Amino acid sequence: MRTWKDSSGMDLIGVVFSLVLVASAQSVTADLAIEPFERRPVIQNQLLEERLTELLPTLMRESQIDMWIVIAREYNDDPVFLSLAPKPRFTARRTTMLVFFDDGEDDLERLTVSRYPLGSLYEPAWEGGDLDAQWQRLAAIIKGRNPEKIALNVSDMWPVADGLSHSLFEKLRSELEPELRDRIVPAEKLVVRWMETRTPGEVEVWQRGVAIARETIATAFSSDVITPGVTTLGDVAWFIRARFEEEGLEPWFHPDVNRQWQGADYGDTPFLGDGNPDAVIRRGDVLHTDVGLCYLGLCTDTQEMGYVLKLGESEPPPGLVEAMRIGNQWQDLLASQFVTGRTGNEILAKAQAVLSKEGITHAIYTHPLGIYGHAPGPTIGMWDNQGPTPGRGDWPLHAMTGYAIEGNVTVDVPSWLGQPVQMKLEQSAIFDGEQVQYLAGRQESLHIIGF
Repeated sequence: MRTWKDSSGMDLIGVVFSLVLVASAQSVTADLAIEPFERRPVIQNQLLEERLTELLPTLMRESQIDMWIVIAREYNDDPVFLSLAPKPRFTARRTTMLVFFDDGEDDLERLTVSRYPLGSLYEPAWEGGDLDAQWQRLAAIIKGRNPEKIALNVSDMWPVADGLSHSLFEKLRSELEPELRDRIVPAEKLVVRWMETRTPGEVEVWQRGVAIARETIATAFSSDVITPGVTTLGDVAWFIRARFEEEGLEPWFHPDVNRQWQGADYGDTPFLGDGNPDAVIRRGDVLHTDVGLCYLGLCTDTQEMGYVLKLGESEPPPGLVEAMRIGNQWQDLLASQFVTGRTGNEILAKAQAVLSKEGITHAIYTHPLGIYGHAPGPTIGMWDNQGPTPGRGDWPLHAMTGYAIEGNVTVDVPSWLGQPVQMKLEQSAIFDGEQVQYLAGRQESLHIIGF
């Protein structure tokens, strides 16, 4: 089992399920073992079995869908397909068909009509033949079970629910009798609920990925990596990226690192700072990074802040400390508006009202998080739209769904002669139906880069 070292050089050894939810911890203190490649499929398949057995039947009944069909072709995968396929699998093989049928009485039926088997989680329903025979077998399964609704992955609003290609849609329609064709409905509600909902087992695993991201930022924003006057923003970004790559951790975007400093003119931009990768980090800089990785099938999204001490300083200026405190207050006030059943637009409006009353200059651009970094679910503001988001912002909040609590506050710094600084913060969290809980704590003080 691989281990990492923390900034003091101590070995970090642990197990995947050792973390607990801590709502307000400043730093990650748990041991951060990373599972070797050969262990990861076992863990992910255990989680998938839990989802298929316990979660999917509930969601199909909630969505009033008795048959769901997912069809994918090699290298033209439906975005949902890999969330349903056992590991290790990177794409569909030839044409892969999955059928889920709920008769309302027995366990959910899970069939695969495919040339290649999908392991013990699916029952093979086709013995082979050419492509025409495969489609005929699928049509026979549908006719034999006589579903009230045949849900297919087509959607105008949700890209993740629009994975059935036009040709596959037309081919399926051509194989069905007219009466069955009339029962085809979009599966978008079911898809979003499937993709956004986490099980307790997933939450345990997810905490580890978030902790790895936070520990990596803590190392990157330290004297182990940064030498003021020498290290560039790009050097720090590539340190983070290389660390992920070395451990086989999938980044879902390249890390961003930028800087703010006293006396800077950032021009007319909503985000304060300089993100030129060739820019050299100087003493007195306020640093910001945005980092996302995926581990054991779940993605993280984290933004944290650092400060490079000037000569003679032992701590950041009080104005920066206060700005971080206000940033945490912003997080608390936003999270307090998470109530089951509220839409993303409603949460946004209520949070904006409370924050404005407190006199906090802010922006909110919080998004769902899960199997994808930008996952389906209620959009709560966007960086370029602080008003309602039609459609995706109208989706209601459900329990056991994950979010990147993302946004910023802008605060004037007295020691900078009133120049503003932005605290751009983002932490991965789960809404358990009652409250928002950070998966591996949150940042409450600036990372300090000293000598």
